[in-house]
Amino acid sequence: MSRDRYVDFLRAWAIVLVVLGHWLITALVREPGGRITAPELLATVDWTQWLTLVFQIMPLFFLAGGHAAGGSWPRHRAAGGTAAGWLGRRALRLLLPTGLYSGLVLLAVAVCSAADVDAGTLSLVGWAMAMQFWFLPVYLLLSALTPPMHAAHLRWGGRVPVVMGVVALAVDVLVVAVHTPYVGLLNYVLVWGVAYQLGFCWRDGLLTRRRPVPALMAAGGAVAFAALVGLGPFPVSLILVTGQHPGNTDPPSAAMLAWVVTQVGLCLLAAPAVRRLLDRERVWRVVRPVGATSMTLYLWHMLPVLVVAAAFYLTGLAPEPALGSAAWWGLRIPWLLVLGVVLAGVVSALRPLERGLTALYERTGPDADLRHAWQLWLGLALDVAALARFAVRGFAPDGRLPVLPAVGLVLGTALVMLARRTAAHRPERPTTARATGRA
Repeated sequence: MSRDRYVDFLRAWAIVLVVLGHWLITALVREPGGRITAPELLATVDWTQWLTLVFQIMPLFFLAGGHAAGGSWPRHRAAGGTAAGWLGRRALRLLLPTGLYSGLVLLAVAVCSAADVDAGTLSLVGWAMAMQFWFLPVYLLLSALTPPMHAAHLRWGGRVPVVMGVVALAVDVLVVAVHTPYVGLLNYVLVWGVAYQLGFCWRDGLLTRRRPVPALMAAGGAVAFAALVGLGPFPVSLILVTGQHPGNTDPPSAAMLAWVVTQVGLCLLAAPAVRRLLDRERVWRVVRPVGATSMTLYLWHMLPVLVVAAAFYLTGLAPEPALGSAAWWGLRIPWLLVLGVVLAGVVSALRPLERGLTALYERTGPDADLRHAWQLWLGLALDVAALARFAVRGFAPDGRLPVLPAVGLVLGTALVMLARRTAAHRPERPTTARATGRA
């Protein structure tokens, strides 16, 4: 099957909005003593929480991921491959650039800690550099669950995401009404898993076979979201705001589930027009490079904020109008432009390292079965735990180097690579015909 340009566009579009959204709501203030703080725009200027309806675009990541997995996993299985073989190669696409990024950030944290950088500042910077990491363990878990999820899709079709959504609503009742601890963690897999599962349905035509379905999804999800926000206990913000309880992202709530359905419906409605636009080579030449560097942009997009903070805020050169004022919003335009230029330089500087990672990835071999699959599963467990810890506490909790998650990430990624290299270097097993001398 030819590659769907629209799916690649969704990844690129989502990346652009994630980057712009994070940059837009990031506010920096230089205190009289020279210390830089980052007041929370969404908590300070309440109306900005409505902006998250535009910038909360993560459902598209999981939808596109499910669409892609719904093609690659059946092809791998049809060729005789196993779940471990498919997952190992897929996981490395995330783990290698993530490991490089994490290693460089942790090295910087170690240097700054040894230089007695203020613990509060280091903790804030470490959190900013890891704020996007929540996506990675969730996506790895959904990738690991792809074989049974796809098998369920083949048997029950569109009923699977419906059932997952109902279970997610039950979990949210326990979280909001009963305050059951830890059960909400299930919704990271259930709510985002609905978008992932809908990717299977989209690929197989279940969501587009009947013309009203996308419109019903968009309208129904929007009405449910409005009811849950207007009449229910949920805030409008689709990004975590300090002090809000319940929130919509930590864990994903019923309102977030409604927004997933809304966004998928809107995505399907827009598909025909956008596909016609993407058929123009001039447009595609703009979109394709963004998609090709999506992981780099996702991981590194907060580094320009630190560069600009050091260059303009620590030196006192940046004007600092009142947060949320007309002058402050006016300065968002040069702010975004400067950050974009810095990020372009970062991406350019990282190209040699990315080429090295690509070569390393290719040396792990083609999609093959694994002799010691336990290495893969243990490695992924360590990676998921380490990435989740970074997502929650950042790269410098309390201004200190997080040794255990750092070791876990290194060991986990090494085990995944070792499992892949074991498969790649395994001697080819002779077929029965070769072994017996028959042609």
